[in-house]
Amino acid sequence: MMKKIIIAAMLPTLAIAQQKDKGTFIEKKPGYYQNSILKGISDDQEKAKPEPIMEKSFKIDLTGVDLPTDITKYTTIWHNNPVSQGNTSTCWCFATTSYYESEVKRLTGKEIKLSEIYTVYWEYVERAKYFVQNRGEMNLGEGSETMAVGRQMKKYGAVPLSVYSGMMPGKTVHTHEKMFAEIDAYLKGVKERNAWNEEEVVKTVRSILDYHIGKVPEKFTWEGKEYTPVDFVKNVLKINPDEYVDIMSLKTEEYWKKAEYKVEDNWWKSKDYLNIPLDDFTGVIKNAIKNGYGIAIGGDVGEPGFETGKQVAVVPSFDIPSEYINDDARAMRFLNKSTTDDHAMHIVGYTEKDGKTWYLVKDSGAGSRNCGKECKSFGYYFFHEDYVKLKIMTFTIHKDAAREILRKVN
Repeated sequence: MMKKIIIAAMLPTLAIAQQKDKGTFIEKKPGYYQNSILKGISDDQEKAKPEPIMEKSFKIDLTGVDLPTDITKYTTIWHNNPVSQGNTSTCWCFATTSYYESEVKRLTGKEIKLSEIYTVYWEYVERAKYFVQNRGEMNLGEGSETMAVGRQMKKYGAVPLSVYSGMMPGKTVHTHEKMFAEIDAYLKGVKERNAWNEEEVVKTVRSILDYHIGKVPEKFTWEGKEYTPVDFVKNVLKINPDEYVDIMSLKTEEYWKKAEYKVEDNWWKSKDYLNIPLDDFTGVIKNAIKNGYGIAIGGDVGEPGFETGKQVAVVPSFDIPSEYINDDARAMRFLNKSTTDDHAMHIVGYTEKDGKTWYLVKDSGAGSRNCGKECKSFGYYFFHEDYVKLKIMTFTIHKDAAREILRKVN
């Protein structure tokens, strides 16, 4: 009898724990991409992509939900204001450049806006070299990983945005559509002809880049002194790319060792990702931002819980209940491709609500700008910790922010 009474008393608690989220079909409306980016390309008299057909999308129904979308309630690190990547697939560079700008402020106290497109330029050059060296066996695209920025910075340095914008005179919006099409067609032609002359291929690719985004500077003057881009990184930015680590969490590889992140945008097949268990992965992120370190992150944003209308990212219970998000859930979604490597962003703040951590995420994509230029959250998202746990796949961070984890590495 007593046993039955105890079970009955537990029923209301169980009912609350099993409360289910609902989905809804949301009609897509023209937003920042259609109204600003495509319009900007059209105004620059460059052929723009046809406007996408607006269809309904299936999203979590957040009607009446109290969401922490007040930026003033977040504890933040210093960061430059959000900037748009325009009509390019270079989120990896915009996110990580923003991250390194925050690192410069943390390390030196200087507030400097760096050029994203300078790094993009050299990324294309390195792609061209790899293409020849591997006889065309690689992924051709605009995308890359957060790891790539430090990789190119180590070899080619960095420059302020005021020195190299990557935007030709008369242009108001970044757009690489024509440029990539020319590079893609040229490299495919190289493969068809077996014309594996690396020097000639790099020279041609650079001529295409120079035409569309401008020649990169070999030297420049900053605050009265002349620098090369490599000297600028070392002596002004005080960034040592070797002091940064790239971390992933996938059960498909052995934990506590470095492994390859097997996605198309890791086009050079880097095996320098430290693979750690999920609880450690999320713990590093949480501890880092709470101790004043930013994080450049990459993951999946094509989810029912990623709602650009409200600029939030959550995991609905109809996807997976919070308590079941673990290493196996991540591995299954990665292997069946329901988790994909879509987008890179920059974690710049956090807050606590109902015992859960929410992250303020700076973004260069169009979706975070649909609230209008006057709104305080223009260029930001608000991520629930469960979304980070399930859908963020990799991140770049300073070794000091991951010191405890690095001690465990075999």
